[in-house]
Amino acid sequence: MQNAEKVQNCARVLQSKLPRGFRPEIGLILGTGLGGIVEAVDDRVCIPYGGLPDFPVSGAPSHEGRFVAGRMSGVPVLVQQGRCHLYEGRSAAEVAAGVRVTALCGAGSLIVANAAGALHPRFESGTLMLIDDHINCTGASPLTGPDVGSGDGPRFPDMSRPYDPEYIRLAEDTALRLALRLEKGVYVGVAGPQLETRAETRMYRMLGGDAVGMSTVVEVIAAVQAGLRVLGFSCLTNRNLPDCMAPVAVEEIIAVAETVGADLRALLCALLPRLR
Repeated sequence: MQNAEKVQNCARVLQSKLPRGFRPEIGLILGTGLGGIVEAVDDRVCIPYGGLPDFPVSGAPSHEGRFVAGRMSGVPVLVQQGRCHLYEGRSAAEVAAGVRVTALCGAGSLIVANAAGALHPRFESGTLMLIDDHINCTGASPLTGPDVGSGDGPRFPDMSRPYDPEYIRLAEDTALRLALRLEKGVYVGVAGPQLETRAETRMYRMLGGDAVGMSTVVEVIAAVQAGLRVLGFSCLTNRNLPDCMAPVAVEEIIAVAETVGADLRALLCALLPRLR
């Protein structure tokens, strides 16, 4: 479970660095190759993770490692430009720290975005997938540990609908209005950092997965426990087809994610005012 004192202290310091009276309505977490989306945030105030007490600093490529506060299409947002991961040796509680801090700063909703490999044979690389559900194959949970009554939320949160159905409907409708291709499917979260073998890819597909990546599920569990409404997107950067697997380098993944990020940025700019 989260160390409540550390998270509350971190949130207090972050709030002291935000503009006077600023209260975010929506939190965003931007993953690999997606940091450029913050260019759509007006009146930006940037707070590096390293300047916050006990907050984990990301060491992953293309993760800037800072909070960005401002307005996106007029909506007050608090953005995590980069995240930390289990594969960096972080605990699940550390991975979820940004979600806890965002909730304490006043946000009622969270949008998570990641780069992922497509598992569904009809999903193309370079496209967006709306996350309808997830499978946690990381072996970790931010809720593990003694129940210390920290006020994080229910000990056994219901996970039957972790991604808000109304938000999903609005995202689909907005993408249709913008003529953006938007797949919908199940995200499989794994610990990484190694990419998947052919056999693992086949297994994840048999489990019902449509995309696979190394983030998101731990954050979403914490968000659901905290009572946040959640929406999730995967930028599909490569195709994981077990019978014809092609080698892929992280540089290629980042490059494709940056390209898909332009579509995600357009979608978010049109969607955010509809989530209020």
